[in-house]
Amino acid sequence: MAIAQVAEYLKLVPTLRRTPTGHLSWSYDAEADALYISFKTPSHATDSELTDDDVIVRYEGDEVVGLTILHASQR
Repeated sequence: MAIAQVAEYLKLVPTLRRTPTGHLSWSYDAEADALYISFKTPSHATDSELTDDDVIVRYEGDEVVGLTILHASQR
């Protein structure tokens, strides 16, 4: 991996340290252009809401357990 790519990932460290559970996993679906982020594995969402900026927030009870970011390539 090129040093420049490592530098881009290092910019994420402050955000990753503030995750709700200290855990983060993600995957990107190019066909759907959606980025799936999970803060808890396994998780079983009991509710979700779509925000005005096309982000689906997934809840397990009152706890945020994940995000689905729609139109990810445009952000």
